[in-house]
Amino acid sequence: MAYCYEEPSRTFNEYLLVPGYSSKDCIPANVDLSAPLVKHRAGEKASLRSNIPLVSAIMQAVSDDRMAVALAKEGGVSFIYASQSIENQAAMIRRVKDHKAGFVRSDSNIRPDQTLQDVLDLKAKSGHSTIAVTEDGTADGKIVGIVTGRDYRESRTPLDTKVEAFMTPFEDLIYAEDGVSLSEANDILWDHKLNALPIIDKSRRLTHFVFRKDYDSHKENPDELLDEQKRYIVGAGVNTRDYRERIPALVEAGADVLCIDSSEGFTEWQQETLAFVRSRYGGKVKIGAGNVVDKEGFRFLAEAGADFVKVGIGGGSICITREQKGIGRGQASAVMDVAEARREYLERTGYYVPICSDGGIVYDYHMTLALAMGADFIMLGRYFARFDESPTARLNVNGNYVKEYWGEGSNRARNWQRYDMGGEDKLSFEEGVDSYVPYAGPLKANVNQSLGKMKSTMCNCGVTNIPDLHRNTKLTLVSATSIVEGGAHDVILKEPGGSMNR
Repeated sequence: MAYCYEEPSRTFNEYLLVPGYSSKDCIPANVDLSAPLVKHRAGEKASLRSNIPLVSAIMQAVSDDRMAVALAKEGGVSFIYASQSIENQAAMIRRVKDHKAGFVRSDSNIRPDQTLQDVLDLKAKSGHSTIAVTEDGTADGKIVGIVTGRDYRESRTPLDTKVEAFMTPFEDLIYAEDGVSLSEANDILWDHKLNALPIIDKSRRLTHFVFRKDYDSHKENPDELLDEQKRYIVGAGVNTRDYRERIPALVEAGADVLCIDSSEGFTEWQQETLAFVRSRYGGKVKIGAGNVVDKEGFRFLAEAGADFVKVGIGGGSICITREQKGIGRGQASAVMDVAEARREYLERTGYYVPICSDGGIVYDYHMTLALAMGADFIMLGRYFARFDESPTARLNVNGNYVKEYWGEGSNRARNWQRYDMGGEDKLSFEEGVDSYVPYAGPLKANVNQSLGKMKSTMCNCGVTNIPDLHRNTKLTLVSATSIVEGGAHDVILKEPGGSMNR
């Protein structure tokens, strides 16, 4: 008969953290949430680290270039989704790397022969009032002027007025040449009391804008995650089908870390993909693999050359793999088992291979539990899909704002490569659903709140960093009765407005 684990397959909801002694220095302001993203020798620092232990999932509904920039500003990493053409994915990577810190590629551009109506339509679509006027209307065209809200009056300027008639022409613009430092650009902004400073190259082509508002934003993001050239760190997903073409293109585009995107990672296909990376790039290109749920799966991928291992099968909110195929494992059990294998591998080889927990997060405190159980960082899909910066549409459904969210295993994603088992180029059946998630607003406010809870919980446990959380915290299983006890009970709850529930 098949081998059967003696312990049940457990979820995060079945555990609580037990408080430990907290010294006076154990306060949220002193908590360090940085984490290694890639393999490194024991006692040494990883070559690539995140400043917060959160990464966004390799999903169409979650991780594009806009999400990557927003999350990097907070200290985390996005993995740009792989279920698109190689060219499109590489272009997203380049946009993130070109964004720099404080330098923004123009996403609102217009030709001089267009009209005020076109300006208003573009403003409504992008939400931006500063519009670059270029000869061909592209982001990197030859600049001929700029339009801001001060250049026209909607109530008095005819809508068919040509842009060239009311724009601020190039001759009157204050600009900086490509190669200017961010500090120098900000000085020009302040000296000339500007809201936006165009950056142009020697051919008079627009390369970036520097905005006054981003000066304050830069100061507000002390944890932003940058490479040696002060560009945002970004990851990318790859599959086990076209990796020979996709990986070189993504590396060329500037991806800092890759991850094989698959529902199940204990396969020869992943072994071959990792072997390709190691034979072509050695250790220069960083790539994670997964997903696995036990010790054997971890050892297989670690020995195959994975820089980190992703843990979790069937625990995502839109994943129905367990229902469809009957495979998987409770996320808490999976993380703890793999963490034990990671410890054994470290003792045997002297190398630490980080663990990424992927799936099973329902409440914010589950994030801290995942870290306490051994994860170094957490991959989240539903969590990030709710924010303004995710690529999906915000809709009003039955009076409530929601955002669309679908799984990579759904027919909508058309991502058969993620579930490839050597068959036809199509999904045999769905392993994900198409859904909505409640709209939650901007990423920054929500992430800061979640991290605030995490820091507070860690202080309750008497630790101020993730390695100490791994070593020095205690967990307890909870009964169904204690779960009820943990919430509000035996009271009459008030409505938000103050009236009582009936």
